[in-house]
Amino acid sequence: MKDIRISEGVVPLGEFKAHASRYLKQLDGPVVITQNGRPAAVLISPGEYDQIREQWRFIESLTAGLDDSQNGRVMDTEELKARLASAREQRRSR
Repeated sequence: MKDIRISEGVVPLGEFKAHASRYLKQLDGPVVITQNGRPAAVLISPGEYDQIREQWRFIESLTAGLDDSQNGRVMDTEELKARLASAREQRRSR
């Protein structure tokens, strides 16, 4: 995600409403929309949103893995291979 350019990246709500189409066409990084001088929302492109979601899912999976490891929910390679082989056999027999 690109950094917010203070000279271009902060827009009052009234200005955004009046020129929304232009802002959407020229969206090149996050835009902070203010209301009564305070940040009210951040506008980002769909691609940036997808990237943030992917990063969030990755962090969640790392957190879950660390939690599993710290709580002893682990298996060695041989057990993993056996479980995978068993799952393949179950699929074949269906």
